[in-house]
Amino acid sequence: MAARPALHGMADIRAFFRTNGTPIYFVSPTAFNLLGLDRWVRDFFYVTYFDSFQGHHPRVFVPDERPPREFTSIEDVCNYLLGHKEVVDFVDARGPGGKATFVMFDEDTERAASAIGLEIIHPPAALRKRLDSKIVTTQIGNDAGVPSVPNVLGRAATYDELVALADDSQLGRDLVVQTPYGDSGKTTFFIRSQADWDSYASDLHGQELKVMRRITPLEVCVEAVITRNGTLVGPYVASLIGYPELTPYKGGWCGNDIFPEVLTDGQRTAAGAMTQRLGARLAKEGYRGFFEVDYLLDADAGEIYLGEINPRVSGLSPITHVTLGAYSDMPLFLFHLLEYLDVDYEIDVAEINARWERLAAEDVWSQLIIKETGPDIELLTDTPRTGIWGLGHDGRLTFKRPANDWHALLSEDEAFYLRVASPGEYRYKGADLGVLVTRGRMQTDDQQLTDRCLRWLSAVRAGFSGTPAPPLDHYETAMAFKGT
Repeated sequence: MAARPALHGMADIRAFFRTNGTPIYFVSPTAFNLLGLDRWVRDFFYVTYFDSFQGHHPRVFVPDERPPREFTSIEDVCNYLLGHKEVVDFVDARGPGGKATFVMFDEDTERAASAIGLEIIHPPAALRKRLDSKIVTTQIGNDAGVPSVPNVLGRAATYDELVALADDSQLGRDLVVQTPYGDSGKTTFFIRSQADWDSYASDLHGQELKVMRRITPLEVCVEAVITRNGTLVGPYVASLIGYPELTPYKGGWCGNDIFPEVLTDGQRTAAGAMTQRLGARLAKEGYRGFFEVDYLLDADAGEIYLGEINPRVSGLSPITHVTLGAYSDMPLFLFHLLEYLDVDYEIDVAEINARWERLAAEDVWSQLIIKETGPDIELLTDTPRTGIWGLGHDGRLTFKRPANDWHALLSEDEAFYLRVASPGEYRYKGADLGVLVTRGRMQTDDQQLTDRCLRWLSAVRAGFSGTPAPPLDHYETAMAFKGT
């Protein structure tokens, strides 16, 4: 068979994806992270456990037979799906040569995908696991000349040992402590006293710790792709962190705002250079493709620090897919796909980065990740369905029209809601309920939820009802969101 001709520039690349004949499967609990990519890529499918669309999305496949199961991680969900007979039949029906992409996966996932003829189009799980450690990424940042908040790495079995670590590095006594691996703030601890330590001691004992000086941060995130031509850098997005109206986790990620003033021109240029240095350093580790970086902007000093590196697809992608840069060229994740598909291509990375930096001033979008914050356990009897909603004069949700993603939102008066928790499932403290995406901002410059945001949250939560459920040993179910 003749070799595929090389692709030169964006027009060739867009045409390539519009005529793509290689089945590509995004396997995850929900379609959230890459929802909307099917608009750009022919033969792109979502294989999910949770049925957000009740069968109405033509590219979403959910097995009919899903007996109640207890999952402890996103990887568990993916491995279950890959071993499901209905999923195997779905993949077989689309022919050989399929590719699989994930938010999270492990060595078991690699074996399960291979067993059904799918190639995973990411760096190996072992490499991702190593790079995902907050300890390792701090060291990589140091190597790349991208500093973290003043910190020390070490272990502490008592509060006195923690204080000794902090004192040796002049970090003060108001501390932020992280363990190597964690999801959406669940392993970030704020400690300023013996009582705080006592509350978290079981989580910290025996772990290697990153102990940081506490600053007043604005978390700003960016996605990037390491390509054969260099590192492409996406738009900068402000994070919503720890709002008790959205999450029970004090340091937990619970949404994002994308807007022109998230960084000054000078800060954007500096962060872009830092991200490209991180990309070059990760490439030396053998990593290629998509990654995400959390930066911490010190509100008092104006310094930009590395927060963490996430070597995977992130929760930012949904709203960056609808930015002007994505519409002008294509979503960033498609450059990741190019690195793993059988095609040669050439792009001018510097030119694309410069153009996207100019276009960054043109978009304002927000997304809210809504978790159950109360202590009660209920069996849900009603939840809002997926689609585009408005707010009535009485503050209640008003269903406006069906939709498969948020591309069709017309104004700030509408929002797209993606159902995660459905009737017949449990809600419990920390459970993911759904995602709300809208135009406009949901967080103020001084990091407060806007009145508009609070009205939407009140209306969404009022759309849930349930009956009390008896206590169970374990309710934790993995969701396919940021996975930090």
